[in-house]
Amino acid sequence: MKQKIQKSMMLILLVTLFPFYVIMTVILYNQNLGILEKEVQQEAAYLSSGVDVAGEEYLKKLEPMIKADEDTRLTFISQSGDVLYDSDSSKKLENHKSRAEVKQALAEGQGEDIRMSDTVGKELYYCAIRLDDGSVLRLARPMDSLIRTAWNILPVMLVLSVIGIALALFLANWQTKRLMEPVMHLDLEHPLDNVIYPEMVPLLEAIDRQNKEKEAVANMRKEFSANVSHELKTPLTSIINYVNLIQREDVDNERVKNYVKILDEKSQRLKQLTEDLVEASKVSSGNVKLEMRKIDIVELVCQTGGEFNEKFEDKELTIVTKLPRQAVYIWSDGRHLYRVIENLYNNVAKYALQKTRVYVEVQADEERAVFSIKNVSARSLARENSEVEDLTERFIRGDSSRTTEGSGLGLSIAKNLTLLMGGMFDISVDGDLFKATIALPLYVEGQEERGQ
Repeated sequence: MKQKIQKSMMLILLVTLFPFYVIMTVILYNQNLGILEKEVQQEAAYLSSGVDVAGEEYLKKLEPMIKADEDTRLTFISQSGDVLYDSDSSKKLENHKSRAEVKQALAEGQGEDIRMSDTVGKELYYCAIRLDDGSVLRLARPMDSLIRTAWNILPVMLVLSVIGIALALFLANWQTKRLMEPVMHLDLEHPLDNVIYPEMVPLLEAIDRQNKEKEAVANMRKEFSANVSHELKTPLTSIINYVNLIQREDVDNERVKNYVKILDEKSQRLKQLTEDLVEASKVSSGNVKLEMRKIDIVELVCQTGGEFNEKFEDKELTIVTKLPRQAVYIWSDGRHLYRVIENLYNNVAKYALQKTRVYVEVQADEERAVFSIKNVSARSLARENSEVEDLTERFIRGDSSRTTEGSGLGLSIAKNLTLLMGGMFDISVDGDLFKATIALPLYVEGQEERGQ
C-alpha cells in the first residue's frame, strides 16, 4: 500500500509539473515581452521627439551611446522606405517600406512587430514611429523566444521538482502511516466494533460473518466430540469391565485366553483413541486453558528423557544429547509442554529402528529456544507417507500402519498445543530419518506481572 501511494503521488506530481512548467514559461514570456514593449516604446518616443526637433544630427550625437549598447538597434528610414541610418550595419540595406512595423507606422503613426532579424541573426522586438516629416524612426531590441524562456527557467523547475519529489515521498510515508494506523490495530475478534473507514465496512462485515461461522463450526465440533465421547465411553467401559471379569475367571481354553487378550488390547486402544479424539478436538478449537509460566526447558528435556531410559534400553537405542550447561528459561505451559515432548519421545520409543542412535538437542538464540529430536524409523516413512505433505495431520500414523499401536492423533495434538503456546512445530523427513523441531519464545523478565 505504501508503494502504491508513493507511485500515485509521484505520478500526480509529474503530471502537474509539466503543465505548470508550460504555463510558467508562457507567463514569463508574456511578462518579459510586456516590459520590453513598454521600455522600447518609451525610448522610441523619446528619440523621435529629439529627431523632430534637432533632425538627423541628433542621431549622430547619440551614435556613440547607441553603439555602446549592443542590445539596441536604431534605424532611420525615409518616407519612401530607404534606410538612411542603421546602428548595426554600415552596409546599404534594402528598402524597408514593406516591413510590417514600418508599413503600420506610415499608416497609423506607430507600428510594432516581432521577428528574426536577417541582419543581426536574433529575434527582435521592433517599434517604429512616424516623424513629422513622414520619415520613420525604428528602435529594436532582442528578446527571448518561448524556447529560450523555457530553457532559462529549467534549472528552477528542476529544483522545484526535486523539492516536490522529496515532499511527495514524505507525505506518502506520513499518509500511509496515518491510513494504516487504525487498520493495524483492528480487533478482528469483534470487527464491527472498530471505528474505521466506511470503505472497509463490507470487509469487516465479511470477517464478522466468518468469525460467526468459525464459532458455529467450533461449537459443533465440541458438541460432536462430547457426544461421541459419551456415546463411546458408556459401551466401551462395559466392554472393558467384562473383559476384566473374564480375565479373573479360571479359563483353561488357550484359544479363549488369546481372544480375551486381543479383546483387551483393542478395547484399550479404542479407549485411548476416544480420549485422544476429544483432546485433539479441544486443542484444535483452542478450547484449552493455558497456565503460562517460567520453565527451564533443559531440565524438562532431561526429566522426560530419564523417564524413557528403560524403553530405549529395551530397543537398544543410544541417546546422544547436546544440551546447554546452563538453564534455558522459556515462557510456556509446563503440563502441555511436557505432553508435547513426551509424545515425541514416545514416538521414538515406538517407531525407531532398533540399535540406532537418537539425537536430542536444545539450542537458544536471542528470542527463542529450539528443541529437536531425530531418529531413524523402523518403517519406510517415504513409502508410507508419499502422498502426505504434513505428517502432523490427523490419523497419519494410524492410516499408514494400522497394525501398530497409536491413534495417529499424537503429532496433531502436539503441534496444536505448541502453536497455542506461541511456538513453532515442524516435522521433516529425509528418507527414513525423522526429525521433530519445537521452537518456543524465551522468558522475558517481568512476564509474570504482565501476564503475557
